[in-house]
Amino acid sequence: MPNLNINFLPTSRPEMDKLGWDELDILLVSGDAYIDHPSFGVPLLGRHLLSYGYKVGIISQPNWKSPDDIKKMGRPRLFVGISSGALDSMLAHYTAFRKKRHDDAYTPGGKSRARPNRAVVVYTNLVRQAFPKIKIAIGGIEASLRRAVHYDFWTDSIRQSILFDSKADILIYGMGERAIVELADKLEKKESICNIRGTAFIAKKDMDLDLSEAKELPSLNDIKEDKQKLIIATVEIENQIQNINCILVQSHNGRKLIINPKAKALTEKELDKLYSLPFSRNPHPSYQEKIPALEMIRFSITAHRGCGGGCTFCSLALHQGKNIASRSEQSIINEIKSLLKHKAFKGSISDIGGPTANSYQSRCKINGENCHRKSCYAPAVCQNLELNHDKYLQLLSHVNDINGIKHLRVASGIRYDLVNPTEPAILEITKNFTGGQLKLAPEHCSENVLKKMRKTKFEKFEKFIEIFYNKTNPKKTDSHSSLFVIPYLMSAFPGCTMADMQELSSWLRKKGWKPQQVQCFIPTPGTVATAMFYAEKDENGNDIYVAKTDKERLEQHRTISP
Repeated sequence: MPNLNINFLPTSRPEMDKLGWDELDILLVSGDAYIDHPSFGVPLLGRHLLSYGYKVGIISQPNWKSPDDIKKMGRPRLFVGISSGALDSMLAHYTAFRKKRHDDAYTPGGKSRARPNRAVVVYTNLVRQAFPKIKIAIGGIEASLRRAVHYDFWTDSIRQSILFDSKADILIYGMGERAIVELADKLEKKESICNIRGTAFIAKKDMDLDLSEAKELPSLNDIKEDKQKLIIATVEIENQIQNINCILVQSHNGRKLIINPKAKALTEKELDKLYSLPFSRNPHPSYQEKIPALEMIRFSITAHRGCGGGCTFCSLALHQGKNIASRSEQSIINEIKSLLKHKAFKGSISDIGGPTANSYQSRCKINGENCHRKSCYAPAVCQNLELNHDKYLQLLSHVNDINGIKHLRVASGIRYDLVNPTEPAILEITKNFTGGQLKLAPEHCSENVLKKMRKTKFEKFEKFIEIFYNKTNPKKTDSHSSLFVIPYLMSAFPGCTMADMQELSSWLRKKGWKPQQVQCFIPTPGTVATAMFYAEKDENGNDIYVAKTDKERLEQHRTISP
């Protein structure tokens, strides 16, 4: 059994030698710098595999002009896993207006261009050059959201599944802990890998597959001929995350893409075990410059995963699942106590949360499996959703009482449509743990746009902030600084017109607000909103206006941008 308490997984042959490893079982390749932190997918999966007895090495941001970096630790015994990193590489490189970005938060010094465009495809080709015929698994955001036919904003074209472009053997979608261990176990035993939940693969003629119960998606050619069929396919892929036994099949010019049912979410006990692994929360010592992404989240804590919001523009549910999976309070407290021993820790925790901070320990009364509701939160909170704001406040209060903790903040943001703003727990959370800045995401005020986003009516946001200011803001004569709301807003969403943007601009002027967080909609692969952008239709097939050109998008953006 490998030593679990090593500071870093090896990145070179000398580091392997220090561990007494002659060869790797698994090599992981990442487009991000190597930071041994549970918020970074590849290092987390590496430590997870290590805890199951596998010897794992990591190659971060390899030179993509040569396979030499890939070769430096030798051919792994079982397989190579590949990820572009925390972001789709095209999104990491280009803005909403297709301009090149000049920085990359996941690279030392924040420098751009440390990973190639379409990193998963490029890295897979490098691995094939380095280790012919080795098994390759692709995963992470870029692979996960491009697992089927998708629209690519940066080339304004329909692209086939990334499995066909990369020629990888298998794709792990979503949160990969279960699938990657099962893949390793099956390869160790020389068993078939075509029935692993949470994976996709290209069917071969000699495969013994029972697809009698599978659901057929519109094919690559269907979608190219009829744009609306991308919406149909995308919604079916979205539905799969709730249907526990659904297999999807999609034809690509005569070949079949198979998407197995989703992997089951980790239980509380399994999450606790995962986050108890001895992450150092440090960048690899080979780096000389700071890595901006680490500075932002180094002392943040993941309390839960998943999002029931179902917003059409968001990939969170597609990747993490719709049902909330939470850690126990004791697990979180144990992790925070371990921070007290970290040399760089000064007593401040930047966040305890997840996709939505106040969804910690929320549960579906009917378990949520095979539920066909698109959103647990909109247009109104589902009656089967059990919220536990008191448990979240209890967690924050208990952490705040730990000796050595000086500051505790909730940076994840509060989902205002899940709460009664007069609820004592929410008042305490917003008043005592937001650092004076409460992040909320109304996204827009126009009902026309909000419906297409699957967001709650704007009146709910207005009511929340009215009560928030009345209940939590100190009087002007008070020596404490006032609390204030930071709204996240979006321009150029599919179906959003200039009239809608002027409505939002007018509302902001009346409030005297100058928004700090304004995002022009970026059609990222795999989301329903991206399919709507491409098809110029809503989910029901109705024609909608879409600001497609950079000029149209910029005009909308300028109405509210700072």
